[in-house]
Amino acid sequence: MKLWDKGFSTDQKIDHFTVGNDRELDLLLAKYDVIASKAHAKMLGSIGILTETEAQTLCEALDRIGLQIEKGAFTIEDSFEDMHSKIEYLLTEDLGDLGKKIHTARSRNDQVLVAMQLYLKEELTQIKKSTQELFDLLLQLAETHKQVLLPGYTHLQIAMPSSFGLWFSAYAESLIDDLYFVDAAYKIADQNPLGSAAGYGSSFPIDREKTTRDMGFANLKYNVVAAQMGRGKVEKATAMGLGALGHTLSKMAMDVCLYMSQNFDFIGFPNELTTGSSIMPHKKNPDVFELIRAKCNRIQAVPMELTLITNNLPSGYHRDLQLVKEALIPAISDLKACLELMHFSLAQIQVNPNILDDPKYDYLFSVDTLNELVQQGMPFRDAYKKMGQDIEAGNYSPKRDIEHTHLGSLGNLSLDGIQKKMEEL
Repeated sequence: MKLWDKGFSTDQKIDHFTVGNDRELDLLLAKYDVIASKAHAKMLGSIGILTETEAQTLCEALDRIGLQIEKGAFTIEDSFEDMHSKIEYLLTEDLGDLGKKIHTARSRNDQVLVAMQLYLKEELTQIKKSTQELFDLLLQLAETHKQVLLPGYTHLQIAMPSSFGLWFSAYAESLIDDLYFVDAAYKIADQNPLGSAAGYGSSFPIDREKTTRDMGFANLKYNVVAAQMGRGKVEKATAMGLGALGHTLSKMAMDVCLYMSQNFDFIGFPNELTTGSSIMPHKKNPDVFELIRAKCNRIQAVPMELTLITNNLPSGYHRDLQLVKEALIPAISDLKACLELMHFSLAQIQVNPNILDDPKYDYLFSVDTLNELVQQGMPFRDAYKKMGQDIEAGNYSPKRDIEHTHLGSLGNLSLDGIQKKMEEL
C-alpha cells in the first residue's frame, strides 16, 4: 500500500531503490506518527471535519496501534511503503471508510516532519539526561582524586603538573558546552510543523495551535514553506549537538587509551572491562574506549553528511531528504551507547596515586621553580634563562611543593562553579 497509489504499480526496482531502509527506520518512528495522528484526529473533530464520535473512534483505534508498537508487535511488511501507509491500512481495516479520513488536511511530508521532531525531542531529552549523569560522575571523580597529580602534556611532551581533579572536571565542564548545542537543537525541534501539509498549507480551516498544544510543542512553525524547509535542518542541528558530545567523548577515550598503556600506567580498570589477545596472554586491551573513540569520530562526520545531502536543494520537498534519517538515527543510537558505556566504565576506574614519583617527571615542576625565583624579585626573563641554563647543566632541583590557588587551577578546582553552570543549563 502506498499513500500516493493511483491504481498502477511502480517497477519493483524503482520501488526497492526509493523505499530503501525506510521500513526498518520507521519502526522507531511509528510511535510518534501515532501521537501526531491522534492530535490531528482530535483537531479535525474540533473544526467539524469529523464528528466528535468519529474523532474519538479514530483515537481509540490509534491507541490500539500504539499498544502494538509498545509491545513490539507492529511490523511494516514489504507490501507497505512506510509506517504511514501501514498505520492508515490498519485504521481502514479496523474502521472501514472512517480510517481513510485520517489523511484529510495533511500530507506525508508534514507527517514525516512532525514524527521526526517528536522523536528528536524525546531522544535529545534522554541524551541530555545521560550526559548529566556522566557529568555528575566526572565531578564526583574529580573531588575524590583531586589530590592525585599526573603529568600535563603539550605536543605530547611532559609540560606542567596536572591532576586527576583537573582532568575529570575538564571533561565535565566540556560537556556543558556540548549541551548548549543539544539545547539549541531541541529548541529547533520544539516547533510544530503539522499543518504545513506538502509545504504549502491546506484549504481546510485547520487549527494548528490546537495540535501544537496537544503534542506538547513549545511553539509552531508558522510559515508552511519554512516548516517544509526545516526538514533536514532540524536533523543537522541535532547532528551538530551529537557531534559536539562525540568530540568530547572521543578525546576522553583517547586519553584513557594512552593512560592505560604500560608506558603511562596512570589508570587501570577491572579485568572484566578489558579484552584479550588471541595469541598474547598478557594483553588487557581498552577495546570499549577504542570503539567509543571510533564511533564518536564517525558521529562527528554526520553534520557534514547532512550538509552535503541538503545544501543545494531549492525550497519545497525533494526525495533527497529521505536520506537524512539514515544518517541521523543510527548516530543517535551510537551516541547513547557511548554515553552509557563511558559512564559504566569510568565508574570503575582505578587511579595510580604515585605517578609523579618517577624522576622522569621532575621537569614538570620547572615552571613552578621558575615562578618562585620571580616571586623572590628576579625578572621573569632572567629567571627563565637561569632555569634553562640550570636544566642544561644538570643543576636543576624541582620545587615539588607547588601552590596553585587561582580559580580553576590545581588547588582551586571550582567544582561548585562548574556544578552551578550545569544547573543553570
